[in-house]
Amino acid sequence: MRSKSVFAALLVLAASPIGTLAQTPDTAAVTENVPADTSPSERIDALFDELKHEGNQEKAKAISDSIRLEWRDSGSATVNLLMQQADKAMAEGKDTAAFDYLDEVIQLAPTYVEGWNQRATLHFKAGNYRKSMSDINHVLALEPRHFGAIAGMATILTSYGRDELAMDAWQRFLDIYPAERRAQKSLGDLADKLAGSRT
Repeated sequence: MRSKSVFAALLVLAASPIGTLAQTPDTAAVTENVPADTSPSERIDALFDELKHEGNQEKAKAISDSIRLEWRDSGSATVNLLMQQADKAMAEGKDTAAFDYLDEVIQLAPTYVEGWNQRATLHFKAGNYRKSMSDINHVLALEPRHFGAIAGMATILTSYGRDELAMDAWQRFLDIYPAERRAQKSLGDLADKLAGSRT
């Protein structure tokens, strides 16, 4: 079914990895390039600069994972624990409990981008596309470079048949993360579809 393939694409590109608060060897190597005494915002800026100029897919993936790790850490032990509980509930199919955890995260930390992002993904899974898009808009207001949220937006727009807007979203994604092949393919497929509809 198309809805399953759309959801799979959203999960791959938009959702943060479940339970990955620890660095992998690849992400540790990436963050070693960033001075240890920099602030979180400076680290993220440096990583985004690397991501924009990295053409190797595997190296770019390691950089994107490092960015996700930076986003994932709320700076609050309580919020981080709630996020872990939300991840566990989602993995076990306990969506109601996951919503409760994420609602609490957003109430406690309304400027924490991953609370909104995870809830957007959960709303999408539940078929609540309007609510998902609303949460995505909150994510992008806090972090306009959030490539995962942009991928989610593009996926929802495609599911609504808003192909030109979806193309714009994928182009925005690739301006930030140019080495992501699934995004390249999605943009190319939409371009081909629109070109075919105009002939």
